[in-house]
Amino acid sequence: MAFHLSFRSQSVSNSNQGSPFVERTTEEPLPSPGKTSQSTVTCIYQTHVAGYWRNVSVLWCKNLMNHTLNLKVDSIRGEFTYTCKIDVKPWYFWNKRGSKSFEVDGHHVEVYWDLRSAKFTAGSPEPSSDYYLALVSDEEVVLLLGDYKKKAYKRMKMRSSPVEAMLVVKRENVFSKKSFSAKAKFDDKRKESDIVVESSTFGHKEPEMWISIDGIVLIHVKNLQWKFRGNQTVMVNKQPVQVFWDVHDWLFSGSGSGPGLFIFKPGSPETENEKEEKDFEVCGSDDGSSGYYSTRSYAPSFDSCLVLYAYKLE
Repeated sequence: MAFHLSFRSQSVSNSNQGSPFVERTTEEPLPSPGKTSQSTVTCIYQTHVAGYWRNVSVLWCKNLMNHTLNLKVDSIRGEFTYTCKIDVKPWYFWNKRGSKSFEVDGHHVEVYWDLRSAKFTAGSPEPSSDYYLALVSDEEVVLLLGDYKKKAYKRMKMRSSPVEAMLVVKRENVFSKKSFSAKAKFDDKRKESDIVVESSTFGHKEPEMWISIDGIVLIHVKNLQWKFRGNQTVMVNKQPVQVFWDVHDWLFSGSGSGPGLFIFKPGSPETENEKEEKDFEVCGSDDGSSGYYSTRSYAPSFDSCLVLYAYKLE
């Protein structure tokens, strides 16, 4: 089976463990065995920056020593990125409200943030509430995150972009012994759903795995040693969600093994005809170029998904 993430400017490579359906999207390196566990959350958006639709990556990282935020804006063709780094430190003398500016293809771009009251839950490096993070291009707010939107507009005194940024993919690294949790939004009209992955891979019993969404067990995999890779479509709030998993390393690798991989993608599986039509729409453009950077007015359409890397702690 195969799973393909339909955006072009992220580097894609096959899993080192030979997973047949996995095409990993790697922007920041995955944690190496033996190193300090680093929780990360990466959200990749499509938004209109400096005259073109581009990928904008918002990367939150946290370990025992550091807590950082990185914004990365792709060049027109996605060959390289423009980066803005912010240290999210707990020290009392650090101003958790500020702004920075940088250039993207010769255009002035600004970043504003207010993390003074930000709340973080369950060890996640990404704030859950009481904050804002804004990206401004051509005096328009092209990306605004957090629930303090009114405060953000009051401070910046700039207009919002006529077209909202679109979340393409959310990627998380999580660490635990047998239970992993994350949040994902499968419908723009509803709040985020709680996802919990539980497993039993130790002892004399046959290994099993349970995947719950909003407190309901939707997938129960028995005989996990034979079904360590698979996929299933489940219903969440009457909407289909495709779930893919690969936990080969949990079962067959030694100490410091790689992560289990889980992908949650809204919508029903595509038919071959639908895939061909989408590929044609993505690749074709009036100027003969490929990708999403060939026009100033067309906003591409995506179904966002969650990619979860789950590392088992000893």
